[in-house]
Amino acid sequence: QVQLVESGGGLVQAGGSLRLSCAASGRTFSSYAMGWFRQAPGKEREFVAAIIWSGGSTYYADSVKGRFTISRDNAKNTVYLQMNSLKPEDTAVYYCAARRVATMTSLRSDYNYWGQGTQVTVSS
Repeated sequence: QVQLVESGGGLVQAGGSLRLSCAASGRTFSSYAMGWFRQAPGKEREFVAAIIWSGGSTYYADSVKGRFTISRDNAKNTVYLQMNSLKPEDTAVYYCAARRVATMTSLRSDYNYWGQGTQVTVSS
């Protein structure tokens, strides 16, 4: 079993930055692919970014490419999402997810564990 705890959300003005963190329990963290998803009010949860077990490859949704960066520190069992040039449309609850496979994917159904989410609000 893996438990995921997100932190770092908050209120920021458009154009600002935030860094989200996701701390994972479990000794097998380094073998898991990790992802970030988000869900805005009234919308479905959507893919944001993913990273393979080693951190050597990443994948982004078109809407965040060039503005967000996903990274991980396997020694700390933590994955990060650096968000720059934030826009009001980035407002959502952001969720961290873990997949019991080393390769990354954008499909929500491919992830086995989820955190409780952290709110990000971007004001205009």
